[in-house]
Amino acid sequence: MTNTSPQADQQFTSVNDQTTADSDKLIDVITEALLDRKAEDITVLDVHDLTTLADKFVICHAKTDVQIKAIADNVNKETKEQLNEKAWKEEGREQRRWVILDYVNVVVHIFKQELREYYALERMWNDAPVRKVKDEA
Repeated sequence: MTNTSPQADQQFTSVNDQTTADSDKLIDVITEALLDRKAEDITVLDVHDLTTLADKFVICHAKTDVQIKAIADNVNKETKEQLNEKAWKEEGREQRRWVILDYVNVVVHIFKQELREYYALERMWNDAPVRKVKDEA
């Protein structure tokens, strides 16, 4: 894991008392990886005051299962190459309808569009500050 200086609002440390990758750096790499593979409606929820599950949720969707796989693969590739971070846990890769990449302090949700609308995580966590990520290209 990357050793970075602790953030005041970061709640997780690794087993050797070093902080996990800085949430903001991780978010930057993840969102760029999502944009590279044309993920849609990228939203970052700051949930650190609401839960101990994570500091931030990154939520996006894609129209096809092939695109969902490509997005998840690219996030894994970029976080490993740029920050030497690997997802602690992954779920949903086989079904490719809702893939979860858990980086401990940041959890990435990659939905198929209709499932995102059905589960509506943004409404469930509506007290969290929200940041929309736009492609500036």
